[in-house]
Amino acid sequence: MLLATVNSSIVIISLPAIFRGIHLDPLEPGNVSYLLWILMGYMLVSAVLVVTLGRLGDMFGRVRMYNAGFAVFTLGTLALALDPFQADAGAMWLIGWRVFQGIGGALLMANSAAILTDAFPAERRGMAIGVNQVAAIAGSFFGLVAGGLLSEINWRLVFFASAPIGVAGTIWAYKSLRETVRRTSGARVDWLGNATFAVGLTALLAGVTYGIQPYGGHPMGWTNPWVLAGVVGGAAVLGLFCVIETRVAQPMFHLELFRVRAFVAGNSAGLLTAIARGGMQFMLIIWLQGIWLPLHGYRFEETPLWAGIYLLPLTVGFLVAGPLSGHLSDRHGARALSSGGLVLSALAFTGLLLIPTDFPYWLFAVLIFLNGVGSGLFAAPNSTAIMNSVPAGQRGVASGMGATFTNAGMVLSIGVFFSLMIAGLADTLPRTLTAGLTEHGVPSAIAAQIGNLPPVGTLFAAFLGYNPVESLLAPTGTLASLTPADAGTLTGGSYFPNLISGPFHHGLVIVFTLAIAISLLAALASLLRGGRYVHEDEPTPRKVVAVGES
Repeated sequence: MLLATVNSSIVIISLPAIFRGIHLDPLEPGNVSYLLWILMGYMLVSAVLVVTLGRLGDMFGRVRMYNAGFAVFTLGTLALALDPFQADAGAMWLIGWRVFQGIGGALLMANSAAILTDAFPAERRGMAIGVNQVAAIAGSFFGLVAGGLLSEINWRLVFFASAPIGVAGTIWAYKSLRETVRRTSGARVDWLGNATFAVGLTALLAGVTYGIQPYGGHPMGWTNPWVLAGVVGGAAVLGLFCVIETRVAQPMFHLELFRVRAFVAGNSAGLLTAIARGGMQFMLIIWLQGIWLPLHGYRFEETPLWAGIYLLPLTVGFLVAGPLSGHLSDRHGARALSSGGLVLSALAFTGLLLIPTDFPYWLFAVLIFLNGVGSGLFAAPNSTAIMNSVPAGQRGVASGMGATFTNAGMVLSIGVFFSLMIAGLADTLPRTLTAGLTEHGVPSAIAAQIGNLPPVGTLFAAFLGYNPVESLLAPTGTLASLTPADAGTLTGGSYFPNLISGPFHHGLVIVFTLAIAISLLAALASLLRGGRYVHEDEPTPRKVVAVGES
């Protein structure tokens, strides 16, 4: 699990080095799709496949599927590191193998919680799943630091670094793991259900992904007919999937599980929490890389690494709370711990909303630490409660459904949070940027042209560790005509952060307000789960032997 999530986030922080390595400018309008798919392809494929692969684990063996995941993941890692192409072809190679790698990640995520549930009795599952959850969340933040360090040396090391772990893990898994429960006998694959689920969820999440790209003179793509078709059509196909699942003899997912209160409440809270938390990582990275770190003397090229380091209190908070909450949930159930953790996360979001854009770091560190503690209090008890609520024969598909809600929530969160941030910036950034450039000698026509560019380009520049003003002015050739003083001011470390801090904070208020509301809604869903509940499978009927029989 650590390997899967490290590899997901390690790419986020390494994208500038990766694009420089394949000689491709990610900020050119035609290359934004490459950027989005390298970021989102892995998560999208994982979200789509985990339920199917969890069901296959129930049918053919969870350990077998898990072991295959290690092998697929490692092969994908090696292929990514050995990218032989440059420019567009190099980007397509990376996207293709990231998608392939996502299959391996889905095999791991779909079956890990089910294997742990099989291996541990109900009174010890919380601690075991807590350690697993800690590995998952910690990996996503350790990946940020590892990516920043390795990409400074060579971008291929970002992928090569995972290969030894993958090879060792594959060998270890095949040698050490054994099936502990009987596989579902006589089961058949629900091909129609699998197909409609994959098509519907892919269309929906792809539509959300493309919704944050500019279209037809608009700062975002929500008026794009293809985006609307993906979102509406994907939702309709998912509705058809639900109908199919009620009609087939052996469905991919047994919808009667949604009659189990603990299962519904846990997954609802998990989806809402993923939406609230997923985009937060990107917002905090942009906040640090685009504003705070440059204002405190860090060069734009250094900010990806330092953003990962300065976000470590978030990981520490989760590491402190995760195993402890898992252990306590074994005794007291999930409701109080999970709901309380979500309320604490909402309070931390409120604090982040209230601090100034150029904050004192100790206060920022305390707030993200508390957010990490809140996430840690929620995650392990919630996952344990979900897995405890289902029959043994459906643990794989239940684990996959939980992972689907989490991964889909992350993708939706990025689309929603970026859309809200872009909408907030679109209100104020054009006139702020135009006026600031004109004040320092940029011709008014060029200043207006740059000011009216879609804000997503500015966001991605800050996210990738580029100097946004320099990146915007360089193609126009204007820098050479400016006085050295004006050119130095515009491309310096403090001009852009001071320029964007007002518009960015306006967008941040919108984003974090929504995160607070969703966190509180998730806490309410968690409260509705009821008391501690463990599904008891029917014992195997014993043959009654009459007196005198042998």
